[in-house]
Amino acid sequence: MSEQQTSGLKLADGKDIAGHEFLAFTLGSEEYGIDILKVQEIRGYEAVTRIANAPEFIKGVINLRGIIIPVVDMRIKFNLGTPVYDQFTVVIILNIGGRIVGMVVDSVSDVTTLTPDQVKPAPEMGNAFSTDYMIGLGTIDARMLILVDIDKLMSSGEMGLIDKLAA
Repeated sequence: MSEQQTSGLKLADGKDIAGHEFLAFTLGSEEYGIDILKVQEIRGYEAVTRIANAPEFIKGVINLRGIIIPVVDMRIKFNLGTPVYDQFTVVIILNIGGRIVGMVVDSVSDVTTLTPDQVKPAPEMGNAFSTDYMIGLGTIDARMLILVDIDKLMSSGEMGLIDKLAA
């Protein structure tokens, strides 16, 4: 794939993916990556206050220095089996469009910068699987990161956490 084709992959804010730093995290046996600029902080998992009638993937809310924020469990959201909370489980605090949201993941591994030749477009999966929130695949040696458009995911209608971002 040529550099021109690869550099066409964009983040939600319209910036090129290549050359951006991504926070790598795991869900089950897969590694995912999100734009590091959306990450406010990373915290250990703590008990959340459950909200009645909230969708199952919304674990509840936590008090983050006086701000009440919703916490989404991505394993439940992506149907990756029953979540287990242990010493490696973390909450990634995201700042998306001025809203603060927590995202529970199995673990965080590192921050990596992807070059144009390390980024491939998401494969077409037909109707069997929605790739709406996938912006591409990052390859680092034997590792493959599923790059997630966290803005698009968190502002999607089914999440209902953040108002649609201005296009």
